Amino acid sequence: MRIMGKRQLGELEPIELTVAILISNLASQPLSDVGTPLIYGLVPVLTLFCLQVTITLISAKSIRFRRLLGGSPTVIIENGVIDQKELKANRVSLDELFAELRGMGYTDASEVKRAVLETDGSLSVIPYDRFAPVTPEVLGLSISEKKLPTAIISDGRVLSENLKAMGLNEKWLLSQLRKNGVKSPDGVFLMTADSERNTTIIKREAKK
Repeated sequence: MRIMGKRQLGELEPIELTVAILISNLASQPLSDVGTPLIYGLVPVLTLFCLQVTITLISAKSIRFRRLLGGSPTVIIENGVIDQKELKANRVSLDELFAELRGMGYTDASEVKRAVLETDGSLSVIPYDRFAPVTPEVLGLSISEKKLPTAIISDGRVLSENLKAMGLNEKWLLSQLRKNGVKSPDGVFLMTADSERNTTIIKREAKK
C-alpha cells in the first residue's frame, strides 16, 4: 500500500477500493489453507500491484481514462439551489448533505454558491463571499507568516538530518540543552527550532 502511493490511501476511489479488497482476499487464501502454496497468492497480488501502478500512470496522463475509471465531479448545489436530480443520481440523502455542510460551518444551502461532490465521495463547498470566513487580507491587516518549527530531538533521539538541513550542528544543540538545564538529548522528549533558531524544549517525564 505504501509503494502504491499516498493517493491510494487518501482518496480511495472505486478502482483503489477494488484493488485493496482484491489484494486482501488473494493474500488470505494461501494463509488460511495450509495446502495452498504461498506463490499462488503472491503472483496474483504482484500482478494486481503492477496493474494498479500502470493504471495510475495512465490516469495521470489521460483525462478520458481517469474519468472512465473514477467518474467526474458532480455539482450538488448551484447558487444556493440544491440539484435534486443529481442528489438522487448519486444516492445522497438530504440528511447526509446537510451533515456535511454543518461540518463545514454552513447551516443552510442558501449560504453556498457551489457544492461539488468529488469522485472520492468528499464534498467541496464554495460559499458566497458574505458567508465566507473572514481573513486578515479581507480586513486589510498585515500578518507576518508563522515560522514553522522543525523537530530536532524526538523522544531522546537527535534527528541529524533536520539539524543539518537548518544549518545547525551538535555543538549548538548541546549549548541550547545546557541553557535549559538538560545534560543530554536523552532527557528531552521533544525539541523544535524555527528558522530564527527559537527553540522549544519538552523534557522527558521522570519514570514513576
